[in-house]
Amino acid sequence: MFSNEAVNLALLKARAYNLRWATVKDGVIPLTAADPDFPCAPEISEAICSYSKDRYFSYSHPEGLPEFKESIANYYIQKRDVPVSPAHAFPVDSAAYGIYLTCKAFLKSGDEAIIFDPVDFLFRYSIETVGATAISFSIPPGSFNIDFLDLEKLITKNTKMICLCNPLNPTGKVFSKQELLRLGTIACKYNLIILSDEIWSDIVFKPNVFTSIASLNSDIRNKTITVTGFSKSYGLAGLRIGAVIAPNDSYFSKLMDASLHQSTVHGANILSQIAATTALTKCQYWLDDFLVHLTKMRDITVKELNAIPNFECIAPQGCYVAFTNIKATQKTSQEIQDILLNKAKVLVVPGLKQWFGDGAEGYIRMSFATSEEILTDALSRIKKAML
Repeated sequence: MFSNEAVNLALLKARAYNLRWATVKDGVIPLTAADPDFPCAPEISEAICSYSKDRYFSYSHPEGLPEFKESIANYYIQKRDVPVSPAHAFPVDSAAYGIYLTCKAFLKSGDEAIIFDPVDFLFRYSIETVGATAISFSIPPGSFNIDFLDLEKLITKNTKMICLCNPLNPTGKVFSKQELLRLGTIACKYNLIILSDEIWSDIVFKPNVFTSIASLNSDIRNKTITVTGFSKSYGLAGLRIGAVIAPNDSYFSKLMDASLHQSTVHGANILSQIAATTALTKCQYWLDDFLVHLTKMRDITVKELNAIPNFECIAPQGCYVAFTNIKATQKTSQEIQDILLNKAKVLVVPGLKQWFGDGAEGYIRMSFATSEEILTDALSRIKKAML
């Protein structure tokens, strides 16, 4: 399923946008947006076709299809040890919208929300779009200790939320149970909402183990809004489908009111809900095989990057992106991206503030969710360009 022959470059060049194959010149390998080069599990397309053959595409329930809600709840109960009620889980048109929606529902002008640095830009974007202020807290890559005393010092009377991205994009850090307990305890102490982005939670490399912060205890769970999606685990980015899980009726009502789902201004595509439900109920085998492949690709990527002079890559604990320290080159992240694009014909994501925050400067990020043949070609090109 994850061989080079499984990658349909012709289709990718026609359909894969967002800095990927459809946006680069011929001959360029894009190791950019975290979106697999492989087709999804066949059961997903079969389910979409089966639903479509009856030719009825009526409005869905604004709170989501019952089978979608059940599948999300069952997944979190069985896989994450979180007692989720189907009534409190609902679909949104992407995990990105789920992050924005949570900020819209719980933040206002003058509020502050703590985000990690580096982290995906969507947190800062969502917070600032609703008029609040994003406060950055540095999280070192790898297994280095987190200074939770420094985190507490950032909390003011205006702080309303802590944004958790676990596993952490772009560094690939998977937070330990002890770290999450410290974070959750601080949130409870200061009555802060925890926005937990868990879109990467299926992509975790052994021996690391993912823990949902809502699984720790009831106090932390009642402060946590969980957002997840299906683009990373199952290759469904273009279907625009994610889920938001509220811990109680009060939070659920606020989220639904802010979502505008009741008005039909917003809402999740019904075919996307069918696809996501199928992914959760029938495609675990596909995800298991994908993880086996990704583990091999991660090991190849880390080994080859660390063999390049002045490159240093800590093996990601989760996520299928490699976050490489290039500070020893004495060039900026943007300069390295330009060199690799022009000399190696490989496109990577530079560690710019607009993508990941101030803490990303001096790094580049590259996705390894592709075939071994494509990946080794790209890494060979990078090595030659940097020698």
